[in-house]
Amino acid sequence: MSRALKVGVVAGEVSGDLLGGDLIAALKAAHGGPVELIGVGGDALAAQGLASLFDFSELSIMGLTQVLARLPNLVRRIKQTAAAIVAARPDVLVIIDSPDFTHRVAKKVRAALPDLPIIDYVCPSVWAWKEYRATAMLAYVDHVLAVLPFEPEAMKRLGGPETTFVGHRLTDDPSLLKVRGIRAERPAKVKHQEKTILLLPGSRSAEIKALLPVFGEAAREFVARNDKARFLLPTVPRQEKLVRELAAALPVKPEITVDAESKWAAFAEADAAIAASGTVILELALSNVPVVSAYKADWLITLMSKRIKIWSGALPNLIADYPVVPEYINEVVRPGSLCRWAERLSSNTTQRYAMMEGFDLTWQRLQVPVPPGEAAAGVVLEILDKKKPGHL
Repeated sequence: MSRALKVGVVAGEVSGDLLGGDLIAALKAAHGGPVELIGVGGDALAAQGLASLFDFSELSIMGLTQVLARLPNLVRRIKQTAAAIVAARPDVLVIIDSPDFTHRVAKKVRAALPDLPIIDYVCPSVWAWKEYRATAMLAYVDHVLAVLPFEPEAMKRLGGPETTFVGHRLTDDPSLLKVRGIRAERPAKVKHQEKTILLLPGSRSAEIKALLPVFGEAAREFVARNDKARFLLPTVPRQEKLVRELAAALPVKPEITVDAESKWAAFAEADAAIAASGTVILELALSNVPVVSAYKADWLITLMSKRIKIWSGALPNLIADYPVVPEYINEVVRPGSLCRWAERLSSNTTQRYAMMEGFDLTWQRLQVPVPPGEAAAGVVLEILDKKKPGHL
């Protein structure tokens, strides 16, 4: 049996925790010996044996204004996490997404343990803004595990650390694959059939407060123009109270659910979606649910928008490299536009057909030979092997 492998792992949000869980499970299988964990994470990493240093929900913050408001606690948690990892002296540190937190931890750990391999799982969006971060990462990151296929080339162009595309977790998600299969067998509805529309205003309080009232007005207009329609609103348990309070004031009441099973059932049933910009747009694309994307940024991000160089915020657009999903941002997020897109996308139209074609290309470009967790674990073990004494 191989000796115990000690892994430092830091995930700041649920999506990163899931990636970490897959990585550690694959690492255990490939290593063949005990794997000890130290760091921060949620349920998925806890299932692999991590006793998180604190409840990582404290790190679920959105926008620079929220970061600034919670800065004292963020600084304290950064120091606590880095100190615990340094004291544990792991064989490798894997930081996962949430760069406002994880990268600061990595910098402190690198300063104290300069020979410790540090791997960043999920490439920061250096290709979108603040390109200088790519070269800055060379000081504290040895390798990047990318979940988007265009990121290795972007990091190379920007002079960042070596980067490997390991695939996106969603392409191996059993629930998504089941929905994809169901939808492949069902034809699009014709214009006068009753439609089912998903409303997805985000998973953070600020997003929900900004978008749900607008989505509600779009739903009202949709019903006025199309007679009957059903509106499904899957949310997360921690936001159920807020969503129900806001939904009570909407002119058309959506059907609200909070568990993951109901969310995927809604994806399978929906004819189209109106959704907040984010990972959910990629979830919908890979599930073959036509969608229009909307986002309202906080005031500080809006002021800095001229520094954003990326041409789209929708991941299917970036992966396909052309406009697949329509996007509305800030002042142009209007009920009338969202309603009309929902009309076109929920029927058998040229707009829907063109979007499905783009979703097919997105799916193809995300395919990898082995599941993402296994690919990521393979890179981690390869880097550890290179660090062994005597390796040429």
